Amino acid sequence: MYRLTDAQRARVRELLSRMTLEEKIGQMNQESMSIVGGFDVPFEELIEMLTDGRLPKEEFDKIMSTAKTDYHEDEVREGLVGSLMVQDAEKYNELQHIAVEESRLGIPLLIGLDVIHGFRTVYPIAIAEAGTFDEKLFQRTAAMAAKESRSQGINWHFAPMVDVARDARWGRVSEGPGEDTRLASRFARAKIQGLQGDMSSPENYVAACLKHYVAYGACESGRDYNTASMAPAQLYNVYLPPFRAAVEAGAATVMASFNDLNGVPCTVNRLTLRQILKGEWKFPGLVVSDANAIRECVNHGIAADQYDAGVQAANAGMDIDMGTRIYIKELKRAVEEGKVPLSVIDEAAERILSVKMWLGLFEHPYVSPELAARYETLPEAHLALAREAGERSIVLLKNENGLLPLDKSKKISLVGKLAAERTEVVGAWALSWRESDCVSIQDGFDNAGANYRYFPCCGPEGELDQAQLEEAAAWGDVIVAVVGETTAMSGEASSKADITLPGKQRELLEKLLAGGKPVAALLMNGRPLALEWESVHVPAILECWHLGVQMGNAVASVLFGDRAPEGKLASSFPRMTGQCPIYYSHPNTGRPGGKGKFTSRYLDAGWEPLYPFGYGLSYTEFAYDGLEVKDAGDTLMVSVDVRNTGSRPGVETVQLYTRDVTASIVRPVKELKDFAKAALAPGEQKRVTMAVQKNDLGFFNDAGQYVLEDGKFIVYVGGNSRDCLSQEIEVTF
Repeated sequence: MYRLTDAQRARVRELLSRMTLEEKIGQMNQESMSIVGGFDVPFEELIEMLTDGRLPKEEFDKIMSTAKTDYHEDEVREGLVGSLMVQDAEKYNELQHIAVEESRLGIPLLIGLDVIHGFRTVYPIAIAEAGTFDEKLFQRTAAMAAKESRSQGINWHFAPMVDVARDARWGRVSEGPGEDTRLASRFARAKIQGLQGDMSSPENYVAACLKHYVAYGACESGRDYNTASMAPAQLYNVYLPPFRAAVEAGAATVMASFNDLNGVPCTVNRLTLRQILKGEWKFPGLVVSDANAIRECVNHGIAADQYDAGVQAANAGMDIDMGTRIYIKELKRAVEEGKVPLSVIDEAAERILSVKMWLGLFEHPYVSPELAARYETLPEAHLALAREAGERSIVLLKNENGLLPLDKSKKISLVGKLAAERTEVVGAWALSWRESDCVSIQDGFDNAGANYRYFPCCGPEGELDQAQLEEAAAWGDVIVAVVGETTAMSGEASSKADITLPGKQRELLEKLLAGGKPVAALLMNGRPLALEWESVHVPAILECWHLGVQMGNAVASVLFGDRAPEGKLASSFPRMTGQCPIYYSHPNTGRPGGKGKFTSRYLDAGWEPLYPFGYGLSYTEFAYDGLEVKDAGDTLMVSVDVRNTGSRPGVETVQLYTRDVTASIVRPVKELKDFAKAALAPGEQKRVTMAVQKNDLGFFNDAGQYVLEDGKFIVYVGGNSRDCLSQEIEVTF
């Protein structure tokens, strides 16, 4: 984990003593490669013009054909750049050579990239992988990504994304571990161990970057970059814990989020950066802004101009400015005018140099040709891990009359444009994959030897081909309809006000069902969808998410019964979009939701989700019995019998929740505290035991103080957050 030796710390301080003010500020400047050429407006504006339709794509392509890439080589040579974003080993070595051999002090560059769910070997999006409830898997996939990216010189991952997100309208829900604080904390800790844990060689680890700190997932109305407002207790109990867990696990870096929190942008927020992160938690690493976020403080209206924004960010504890060049332009004057103490600059530069020292960049600045070529062809072990992660992330939502698994020898009509789209399997924020490595669902059917015919019919966009639909309905004994969202419909800047199936896909399902053949829906999507109609009418629904390069093989394995589904939902699925935000661990109200009129409910949608957090079926059934809760001093020991009552083997995720019945502030109706896996043969029963530390039964009050209060607690154990056995216990601390 992130920790320097005494000798390394001494080297950093000696180097710092030889640096000029300009060179220190240079370390705080992160550049992005710039696109330059024969055009009259900034590249960013060109992108905006393309996006909003002012510039036709043909004209954009013509302009870009004359453009060149500027990697700021001269600034690197002058010691005015501390970090960059590059994806190519040859270019990395070239830039690193300039930094190490041609700059005055020879300080190597940090090279960062968004490696959210895999580098070359893309594995499932985070909201899918979190549903495996398997910390060892989280760690293994992160370690794989670290090794692959380091082979290209990328030594800094802008990951993991550990935002708690409870509103499925927000596009970036796809990038994080879901709605639950405890699961997100376990996910965060495991990802840090995977990215940073193997320090046997600099080839095996990177600096992780926790994002987005903090409460970005609480954006109002589920609209990206929007404001977030909450009481201190909610901040401390829900949104901060995953970050704290990762800091305690040794995370090297943190990225501040775009949003304002209670009126103060996180980019310039002294409370979250200086007081909590660097003060209370004693975080020793560096903090980087999100892209262009310092400049955007002027848009927020908290800074008068870029100079003011830079002053506020530096003083708040922002060590690196990503992409705006405000620090390199403004901080020297700010120091000379007394607006920013020199000690702030020294602290930031020392934190940055320390991360570089810990990464081994001073001793091993370059990537060898052998290492750069190591993952040109994806190793079988990496493909196998991606496939395993995909298989285990799939969630069975409905299986009426045991329709699934399918007999692949039967005639199957495979329907839906998404089924054949290799480029749609990777999901949002995957940057370094190759289409040639991607396995579509149709490819998976081919590889499994299924007896099928493919009918595109329609997708999330475009029209419905009636002739193809009629042929599909007539040909197959069973119909598999692949429906959902394109990759571009989730992720950053992809919030949606309507999260039902987009386009004509519901009409497709309606017409397929009208033919009388059994229909199974396979969902490809990056967010929870509002599926009330589908849950009533479609006999079988398999939530497949965006599973990465091995998606088709993973889906075929589960669909045809080679592997039973074991995934659980890391986020609740609403019945209707208007229920958002919806989550299981909500506070109780004075009039809890019920059938009576004067209760906390909707007239047209009820108050409960369609599918709750932790939900997921198998091809077998599990029964729970014999719940026992014992007070063992500092620990509650919780045991339950879990039995496989079906005819197939399966793996159940046993979930333990608690409720603090009476407290000094209103507490959630349930909170996840632990989980365990139980692999059971048909008829087999196991006694599953989990432990809850009594200290974990406390909470933060609105003064930010952690308190433990004696009283009655309810312990719940079950296969999801809704269907549980329960037992009361009096707890004293």
